[in-house]
Amino acid sequence: MNIDHTILTIITFVPLAGAVLLALLPDKGRLMQWGALAVTLITFVCTLHLPARYDYAAAAGTFQFEQNAAWINSPAIRYHLGVDGLSMWLIVLTGFLAPLGVLISWNTIGDRKKLFYTLFLLQQVAMLGIFVSLDLFLYYAFWELSLVPMALLIATFGRTANRRRAAIKYFLYAFIPSAILLVGMLWLYARTGTFQFPELAQLAATHNISGNDAALWLASLSFLIAFAVKVPVFPLHGWLTDAISEAPTAAVMVLVGKLGLYSILRFSFGIFPEQSRHIAPLLIALGAIGIVYGALIALVQKDLKQLAAYGALGHVSVVVLGIFTFTIAGLDGGIYATLNEGIGAGAFFILLGILYERYGTYDMRDYGGLAAKLPWMVTLFVITTLSVIGLPMLNGFIGEFLVLTGAMQSSVTHHIGWTVLGTTGVILTASYMLWMIQRVFYGDLNENTADVPVPDVTAREHLALWPLIAVMLAMGVASPYWLRAIDTAGTYLAQEPPPVEPAASAIPIDTESQIPAAQEATK
Repeated sequence: MNIDHTILTIITFVPLAGAVLLALLPDKGRLMQWGALAVTLITFVCTLHLPARYDYAAAAGTFQFEQNAAWINSPAIRYHLGVDGLSMWLIVLTGFLAPLGVLISWNTIGDRKKLFYTLFLLQQVAMLGIFVSLDLFLYYAFWELSLVPMALLIATFGRTANRRRAAIKYFLYAFIPSAILLVGMLWLYARTGTFQFPELAQLAATHNISGNDAALWLASLSFLIAFAVKVPVFPLHGWLTDAISEAPTAAVMVLVGKLGLYSILRFSFGIFPEQSRHIAPLLIALGAIGIVYGALIALVQKDLKQLAAYGALGHVSVVVLGIFTFTIAGLDGGIYATLNEGIGAGAFFILLGILYERYGTYDMRDYGGLAAKLPWMVTLFVITTLSVIGLPMLNGFIGEFLVLTGAMQSSVTHHIGWTVLGTTGVILTASYMLWMIQRVFYGDLNENTADVPVPDVTAREHLALWPLIAVMLAMGVASPYWLRAIDTAGTYLAQEPPPVEPAASAIPIDTESQIPAAQEATK
């Protein structure tokens, strides 16, 4: 049976069905854990249909597995789903991380398990919906949905008394720019009569969205600011450290980077290509500064979660630097590095969660000399560290190399100086990560943890970590398998928009109905 035209709906709403089912079942024993694990595994298996059936020879800029049906007549909103080389692997990554998040939460969530796993599955629905939506209104519905489960997970299951403050801070940082984003979307609809991304991208390519340059700039900024806060782009990272410090491990694995970076690549670059190129020098500068700033602040941290938070800021800044070069290598590297952030950061947060579960502290001053007691733990930490710092043969190297190569090829003003500054982040990242390994696992045993009897990595924890380690190696030595789809997106996004023709203006307006002709076409 051919399910190509329904697979995206299945992927998106299997977690929703699972969340409803868990909400109806009694919270007894480990029923919630097993139920959530089953739902996430089914979802992940469904996502594998995409790379298996993807047409890698299709033209760049085309969408596959499309489902496009009428939903609401006025305003013209359609149930329009589709994927391309930009979104396909992000969907697979989201499905891949979900069962690992369930496994690592197996024992750490002891109370209110039904609430936790229901919210966790709703977060999966929102993320998958964002990646597959090609209607702006549908996309915005999933975008807003993603805020609620995450804020509730932080507020309810955070580790300290500051969890509610961190949740409110995260919600406000994300929600206020999202309101501005909605204004930009409504302006686009008023000008064009459509929420369909492919139509808007076509109108943008022919300079037919609006003849008012100032209005276009304001609309592009409404999109970019909302997405930049979500990434976060330096200096819009005020929510990051609090949210990461408080969020449970399963939630923090998906908290940073993917949604905001994808949205910039899809919607900011797709609908506002000219404006995105004009603002690229500023974003390249912020990316380079964010790399160095994040690494330097991480270098002086004593709290492992704070170190991870500023490290994450540095890594998403690498992506920002790469994608705003508008070179094929920079865009390919940025998309690849986004996947790497999910893999490397996911493994690192899982390991930090295991360490906290054993000793009840993230303070590095309470650790030392654990390598002799926990040989499997230090082995997994070292492999993950080498991936994060970009050791050749592991996944982190490919993305960083492509980003820096593309940055040096860019025609953006002062790109070489900012690239040189950003490159220093490679050294600084290695410094704080290796220093962390030395402090926690080597040297003399710390009296605070020396006599605490703890087990090494358990079978369940091995099951959560080794798939990530395997992917790190596979993406390091077999990168063309991932890049053949990614490169179609990078090649398409790197194309220069055609010049404005002298006669170009806003799209024609029907004088009788005052409705743009594009809206008449959709009807």
